[in-house]
Amino acid sequence: MASTDLASRERTRNSTWRAYLALTKPRIIELLLVTTVPAMVLAARGLPPLNTLLATLIGGSLAAAGANSMNSVYDRDIDAVMKRTSARPMVTGRISPAAGWAFGSALSALSVVWLALTTNLLAAGLAGLAIFLYVVGYTMILKRRTSQNIVWGGAAGCFPVLIGWAAITGHLSWTPWVLFLVIFLWTPPHYWPLSLRFRDDYGSAGVPMLPVVAETKHVADQILWYSAATVIASLALVPVAPMGWIYSVSAVVLGAVFLGEAYLLRRRTRAGADPRPMRLFHWSITYLALLFLAVAIDPLLLG
Repeated sequence: MASTDLASRERTRNSTWRAYLALTKPRIIELLLVTTVPAMVLAARGLPPLNTLLATLIGGSLAAAGANSMNSVYDRDIDAVMKRTSARPMVTGRISPAAGWAFGSALSALSVVWLALTTNLLAAGLAGLAIFLYVVGYTMILKRRTSQNIVWGGAAGCFPVLIGWAAITGHLSWTPWVLFLVIFLWTPPHYWPLSLRFRDDYGSAGVPMLPVVAETKHVADQILWYSAATVIASLALVPVAPMGWIYSVSAVVLGAVFLGEAYLLRRRTRAGADPRPMRLFHWSITYLALLFLAVAIDPLLLG
């Protein structure tokens, strides 16, 4: 009997731990870190100090985890309606709203204090601003009120490059702002295809994502234009940083494929065929990861 009770308590602890981990949306955190490290490498023009790199990654992860957790608490009513999110811990009741909010708030506060103590006040302040923009600006104000929610709300997801740059240099220059712009412009053609795929979910939840309130052809046009703007911004990094041939070639090739996928989605839409939006959604992740890999490789190999 004792062994059975012990096993039961162990399963409960594991289930609770997994629920809190799910609350932080770790896959989103991974994507944010993919952009942070290359920005730090570029800022250092080589390998950044290991202690600063690790401190920034820890602080950035805590900030993203805290913001994501509070987003999950606030959006639990929406998540309950949407099939894609109906199994999240706030919906199933594995975590109470009070516990979830306290958890997210604690992680957020810890991230700012951690970055202030281990990097500098600018990086810490940027992390605090990113959390505020995501939780208050996007989650509480924009998401339920405007079809441009992901455009302006997505700005919070661009802050990791600024935080990483600030952690290394202690200031901001034009280069991190160009990296910020790349991610800012990339967010709509990344997220709108997902919204196309789950349009009914967002519609039933009352979230006015662009694919819910606009015709598919208009959405496809916007995706193409934002994709083109993303590629242009990525090429602007070449003279601003400046970057060498490794990044330059990568930006051109990756950008061409990105634009090609966006164009194909638009063409399928105009032909009345299945737009296959998840194809562009998955490629957009690959595009950003490879582009920022090139951001890191270029200064490492070319100096």
